Amino acid sequence: MASTLWQFRLRTALVLPFVLQIVAAVGLVGYLSFRNGQKAVTDLANQLMIQVSDRTYRHLDDYLLTPHQINQINIDAIETGLLDINDLDIAGLYFWKQVQAFDNLGFISYGLSDGRFIGAGPVRAGEGISIAEVSARTNWKINAHLTDGKGNRIKVTQVAPYDTVTLEWYTQAAQAGKPIWTSVYSLDELNFIAVGAMRPMYAKGKLIGVIGVDLQLSNITNFLHNLNFSKSGRIFIMERDGQLIGNSGPQPSFIKVNNQVKRFSALNISDPAIQAAAKALQERFGSFKNLKNSARINIKIKGENYFVLVAPWQDKFGLDWPIVTVVPESDFMGQINANTRTTIILCAIAFTVATAIGIFTARWIATPIEAITQASEYMANGDLDRQVKTSSLIELKKLANSFNSMAGQLKESFETLEDKVTQRTSELATANAEIVTLNQRLKAENMRMSAELYILKQMQQLILPKHPEMQEIEDLDIAGFMEPADEVGGDYYDILHTDGVVTIGIGDVTGHGLESGILMVMTQAAVRTLHQLRESDPVRFLDTINRTIYQNIQRMSSDKNLTLAILNYACGTISISGQHEETIVVRKNGKIERIDTIDLGFPIGLDENISELIHQVLVKLEPGDGVVLYTDGIPEARNIYKKFYGIERLCEVVSINWHKSSEEIKQSAIDDLREFIGEQKVFDDITLVIVKLKDGLTVKHF
Repeated sequence: MASTLWQFRLRTALVLPFVLQIVAAVGLVGYLSFRNGQKAVTDLANQLMIQVSDRTYRHLDDYLLTPHQINQINIDAIETGLLDINDLDIAGLYFWKQVQAFDNLGFISYGLSDGRFIGAGPVRAGEGISIAEVSARTNWKINAHLTDGKGNRIKVTQVAPYDTVTLEWYTQAAQAGKPIWTSVYSLDELNFIAVGAMRPMYAKGKLIGVIGVDLQLSNITNFLHNLNFSKSGRIFIMERDGQLIGNSGPQPSFIKVNNQVKRFSALNISDPAIQAAAKALQERFGSFKNLKNSARINIKIKGENYFVLVAPWQDKFGLDWPIVTVVPESDFMGQINANTRTTIILCAIAFTVATAIGIFTARWIATPIEAITQASEYMANGDLDRQVKTSSLIELKKLANSFNSMAGQLKESFETLEDKVTQRTSELATANAEIVTLNQRLKAENMRMSAELYILKQMQQLILPKHPEMQEIEDLDIAGFMEPADEVGGDYYDILHTDGVVTIGIGDVTGHGLESGILMVMTQAAVRTLHQLRESDPVRFLDTINRTIYQNIQRMSSDKNLTLAILNYACGTISISGQHEETIVVRKNGKIERIDTIDLGFPIGLDENISELIHQVLVKLEPGDGVVLYTDGIPEARNIYKKFYGIERLCEVVSINWHKSSEEIKQSAIDDLREFIGEQKVFDDITLVIVKLKDGLTVKHF
């Protein structure tokens, strides 16, 4: 009964499913077109905002690094004697030339602890570059001198009281004791906003002044205008209090009112997209200061959907600015909506035409199909000799011929099937044997390479100083740690003790892997050889190592090199030579002194002769004092938020735990580093050495 009830005429069976499929396809296409359009818009907007935010992030990294680089150049010039800070005439001309060489700079200057000040930069609009000075010859007032095309002072254009050491930029840098940024400030006379990069200057551990560079922030707005990422979108950068640094909209981030520069907040600027995005972020997070990580939100402005991405940007000198990208959905939906409407219209037309053709075709082929169906049943029952009569329809005629041909082919296939199966089985067996052989070769090659790397790693571990060796050194409490980022690392450290002289070496080979590991082993062998030969002169010591390593690198056709510092301790005095990371000197009370080794040597393996570049520094140690050595894998370690661990944090951990043993200090520092890194992958080798002069010793300095 069931089979009887569900019987249909052939024409109905052909037309009804066809019509239902067309209806379902049209509806599904329309729905998916709409949904896919929305998803495509969201994905495209997110990708666009991420790309724009990343480009802005990289621009800020590069643009805001320039002032600190200029400060470093000027401090190097002072420390090497190329620039005399007491010669204010030469210093003013020197800064005048620097301002000419760099775009978007304000003032380049320094103030000394005795109240003197010298600098160059624009003072008033249209007056060019001026040189400003405060000294006894200016009666301790600031005199701004107009200059000619060669930097010569022509006349005084401004005289005003000026107390250098009480100004905010001076006191902040002096108290920080490290490079900092000032707050963003405005220069009314020049109609721009700027931020100052300040750095304290020291001589023999004593503050002698503060050097700084003022950077105009207008270039940031120019960069944002040139992004052209969306015809109605906006990108803006602000401080944590909402004050704008720059934006891509037509309204500037600041204006001049009554000869005074007035900055806009993202909350009160008249640009609706910027204002709405800022208010939405404030409502979502409570305060801009709570924007710790990147976040995406959707907002509505006058009934229209907008996508918002906020990505905080920070640098190691203290700047912390959120970057906000706002993109309207309408920038993407116009073409998609038009395409969707076109798709629906085309589907409706196709549905009507296809249904009409289906009905006509069903009527046309109903009768011939019954004959072909009957022939198919005979073939299914094994009657391969059954022949199908041809039809007047060309397609059905071809189908009938195909049935007849297929019957003959099936009959032939059944007869030859066994031979084909045997042949195919033989071919598969041969191919499988080749695959097995190839897999065995690959497995053997992988085992060989793994064994080579394992042997080199074991060699590295075997030549590291052992704990009993370091315990035999009576005056010093030493602890060391090294962990490679890959199977074979490029970090090196060693502790050698002969005839009362303790030699400590630490280095960092560029890169990782086999070549870096071999170079590390060669360095250890060279250091130990020279130590056994009682070579005490730092210049001959490092120059000999450099020549040996350089020649081996040339033979290896490698581009590797390494930083290397050698420390020699005897009778309470430690000498430091060679270029590497900073050497941290820690006094008994936990006070930190950082020694820059940039001028104590040159990277090993870059040049054959470096003897003229090698120097040494002597540091006297009392019982309880010591030094901390490390490779750049520690300060340059990043967490998942792209923040650096930093040398300051390492110094803080060491200072807090300095009353403990070297092993405990080392473990505290490594534990703090691992906690900071978290789940982030470690990309560089990590090496840390703690050397501490034991308490209770009687030290006789030579």
